Amino acid sequence: MTDQGQDAGAWADETEQVLLDAAIARAPKLGWTDRLVAAAARDAGLSLGEAELVLPNGPRDLAALLARRHDAAGMAALAEVDPANLKVRERIRQAVLARCEAAMADREATRRWSGFLALPPNMPLGLRLAWASADGVWRWAGDIAADENHYTKRALLAEILITTLAVRLALGANAAAAHLDGRIGAVMAFEKWKAGIRPSGFAARAAGILGRLRYGAPVSDPAAAAD
Repeated sequence: MTDQGQDAGAWADETEQVLLDAAIARAPKLGWTDRLVAAAARDAGLSLGEAELVLPNGPRDLAALLARRHDAAGMAALAEVDPANLKVRERIRQAVLARCEAAMADREATRRWSGFLALPPNMPLGLRLAWASADGVWRWAGDIAADENHYTKRALLAEILITTLAVRLALGANAAAAHLDGRIGAVMAFEKWKAGIRPSGFAARAAGILGRLRYGAPVSDPAAAAD
């Protein structure tokens, strides 16, 4: 890559983060909308055209940036943890809780982000982001297998990440930990899941969770409510 290309790439990376910072501050009032992108651009001292260069898909790109930031923060919180010293069950537990706590640094923005991803056109994006988060957790936990179990593990953990974050937003840390403890056995029993729950069941359950978040419905145990 030429120096000019490197400079352009560095500008784009830096500008993405500046826009995301501005969006996080504005999101509680504006939601995850085109208005948010415009306001973030103004706050960052950018024209709307400049913002569109780095966010061609507008709020959808911002949503992906927030998910990746929280993924990275969750992994950073685990930097001092050696997964080799833990049972797999505990690795997953610690990583899921770390990922949820990373999202709580931007609690109200995360709440509006969840509502945005609950919109039908955005649900595929939400599921892809949850899948990426689950993949990061499993890789940290030491799972790099590429067989069919790779997919079942990640699909199930993506659901658990979505539901645990929903409980964390609605009911707090203790309820989220209790919910996670009640569900984490399913991750370890993915063969049973593979035999008894079709992938479409995961999508329906995840969609239901996102919908409850969007409309502010109470979430006592979203996994149990979907069963």
